[in-house]
Amino acid sequence: MISRIGIVAIGRNEGERLRRCLSSVLSRAGKIVYVDSGSSDGSVAMARSMGVKVVELDMSQPFTAARARNAGFTRVADCVYVQFVDSDCEIVADWIELAAQQLEENLNWAIVCGRRRERHPDASTYNHLCDIEWDTPVGKTCACGGDAMIRVVAFQQVGGYNPDVIAGEEPEMCVRLRQAGWEIHRLDAEMTLHDAAMTRFGQWWKRNVRAGHACAEGAAMHGRATGHCIHETRSNWFWGLILPILILVPAWPTRGISLALLAGYVVLSCRIRRGALKRGMSRADANLYARFTTIGKFAQAWGQLKYLLGRLSGRRSALIEYKTAAQ
Repeated sequence: MISRIGIVAIGRNEGERLRRCLSSVLSRAGKIVYVDSGSSDGSVAMARSMGVKVVELDMSQPFTAARARNAGFTRVADCVYVQFVDSDCEIVADWIELAAQQLEENLNWAIVCGRRRERHPDASTYNHLCDIEWDTPVGKTCACGGDAMIRVVAFQQVGGYNPDVIAGEEPEMCVRLRQAGWEIHRLDAEMTLHDAAMTRFGQWWKRNVRAGHACAEGAAMHGRATGHCIHETRSNWFWGLILPILILVPAWPTRGISLALLAGYVVLSCRIRRGALKRGMSRADANLYARFTTIGKFAQAWGQLKYLLGRLSGRRSALIEYKTAAQ
């Protein structure tokens, strides 16, 4: 089975995180490839010293995770299954074998993914929020994240990731896979250990701006035909832009009466909290998740606005990065 599996890790300036990532997959696949997007921290030399094949992306073209994954895939396309992993993650024991077995037994499944956990959830509120975000329902699902095992023939059928998408490339590809009749499944199993290294509010804000940009782009590409990201983008527009305008613009002429609309955010937060409790979150986690999801509407609306302005001006959006180089 090992010879039938390829692994593609992608990254940029991940340092020790990359070493842990590659160490977790050595001898567990027929081919292992690391795709580097312009690192300046010695990542390329480190990967090669570990016996891993390296693809260095052409720096004259814009970097995207989608482009990196596609480049790595070309080196393992003769495998049957490919495990994609971000280089700030480690693949846990038994995941690769379990994932491949599930794809072997379910021929209409294109992708399997599992539980991604945060390595240091207690290091910061923002790390903890990541860990909460990744605790999604198991079973048939609409999309996967950056860590997933994919059937090669399904990947080839839809042409892989869209290299022009700067974020949210996984859900976008999953739309095309589902349109082609394939299924995506999340297993009740540990998959990867992630190191967000997110300790500042500004990092969390940028991550949400990126999510908003991805939402807007996904809706523009597939929303009309499939409804992809339509609900999310409308919600972000309303809570992150339209309601603030309705509150602030008439505040002076109404002598502050319009500020009463701020109560809407309390209602929104309570609604999110109630949904989180129904999914089994603890009260503390539900409260935290509700507060930051509400605040995140503003960042995501800004990300959507960035996408819209870029589209209207004809300018390609730059990558939105929230991490700093690992030490």
